[in-house]
Amino acid sequence: MSVTVRVPAKVNVQLAVGAARPDGFHDLANVFLAVGLYDEVTATPSPDGPRLTCEGPDAGQVPLDESNLAARAARALAERHGLEPAVHLHLAKDIPVAGGMAGGSADAAGALVACDALWGTRAPREELLEICAELGSDVPFSLVGGAALGTGRGERLRPLEVGGTFHWVFAVAEGGLSTPAVYREFDRLTEGTDVPEPVASEALLSALAKGDAAALAATLTNDLQPAALSLRPALADTLEAGRTAGALAALVSGSGPTTAFLAPDAATAARVAAALTASGTCRTARTTTAPAPGATVLS
Repeated sequence: MSVTVRVPAKVNVQLAVGAARPDGFHDLANVFLAVGLYDEVTATPSPDGPRLTCEGPDAGQVPLDESNLAARAARALAERHGLEPAVHLHLAKDIPVAGGMAGGSADAAGALVACDALWGTRAPREELLEICAELGSDVPFSLVGGAALGTGRGERLRPLEVGGTFHWVFAVAEGGLSTPAVYREFDRLTEGTDVPEPVASEALLSALAKGDAAALAATLTNDLQPAALSLRPALADTLEAGRTAGALAALVSGSGPTTAFLAPDAATAARVAAALTASGTCRTARTTTAPAPGATVLS
């Protein structure tokens, strides 16, 4: 028997970041939107698990040891239910690795759902979300998908209404960026300044609820973008190429280095993707839509 779970990537349409807390984390007002780029996690019984394998673009960059969030998710669920984590997890990657789109978090959520089904643990959703929050700030949203406002360090979620389909282009950069390194750069850039408390934009939430792409474009923000650009200045050229090609708005996705472009319709998104690919400022460009469902059992 095996269980395959599909999990979505995310884009942060607002990422408001507060000052560093004593525990090293930052308070956030993080508006997540799940997008239609997916990883698939397949769980199969294995006597020597948790064991990981991986395929797909940049699979060589994915750690296959106990540091992988998917392996940690399987072990956490097993420990709660008094089981051995005897599972082989195979990751079919399509979400950019270390790209600011929560691919590792998605794999953790997928592993949790797949192992829960494989082992018949029947963990309630509240328990799965609790494990997700222990694993990382983005993991709970990977489980639920759709759209949500994340507060605290991003793990406390409030579902949000989305009134339509949004068209996106994602430009995948060469290499990745470390999320902790981007937060350290944020702290360096804001040192000695009064960092405001993070608050969700009511105008942005209204634009999501109405399905209004132009209004959403006017309100997209990412407080980590200056830090990502400081570490990878070439991303500014990618952002400019997408805007010039007709995107309504452009921003770094999360901690980067993937960049995200909002388009008014599918045809414009296709033109923006083609222009970005031709510009030489990114490795490739992908089109998709949002919102997308959270972790979903396929088989």
